[in-house]
Amino acid sequence: MSHIIKDMIETRTSVSKFKSHIINQTEIEEMIRLATLAPSAYNFQNWKFIAVTSDDGKQILSDAAYGQPQVISASVTFIICGQLNAHRQLADSLRSSVKENIIPADIAQSWVEAANSTHESDKGLQRDEAIRSASLAAMTLIYAAKSMGYESGIMGGFDASKVAQCFHLNADDVPVMLVPVGKADEGNWPQKIRKPVSDVIRYA
Repeated sequence: MSHIIKDMIETRTSVSKFKSHIINQTEIEEMIRLATLAPSAYNFQNWKFIAVTSDDGKQILSDAAYGQPQVISASVTFIICGQLNAHRQLADSLRSSVKENIIPADIAQSWVEAANSTHESDKGLQRDEAIRSASLAAMTLIYAAKSMGYESGIMGGFDASKVAQCFHLNADDVPVMLVPVGKADEGNWPQKIRKPVSDVIRYA
């Protein structure tokens, strides 16, 4: 393992106190570009990101997140969404990879057919895929931000219906988590102690 990646994993902390700092649009979009390199089933790419940076947006999101202050103090808070009905957009998602001869056209078509067969009538599977994809993208974004010198946190405490309404999400968008990003201030906890590997591994 690269010592740089290992160091990022071992030093990442969940930050809730941030310094005043502006992250420019170029940096924000680079974080998102890197986040979209996360894996997803069939290459669904069934995610959406809302970058909340304005004072008004932060206040609205903070209200939807029960007043948690890191939404206000972070440079940007990302609303990470997974998307339902991803199978209906799969042909479009795969088109560039087929064009660049990364995936053969017949394989791409077989994926589309398989996804349509398994996902169309299974709302639970659609939601599972949305949450999986959004979570993988969020974790990738966290390390993308850290590689650029920023810290982050994960927030699951928010009113999803209020977030959807206030930020004009559509019916297929599932708000999965909030990720505040910025420069860490003093007073954050160090990385908390994890269970030993022996407690969480099983060989089969």
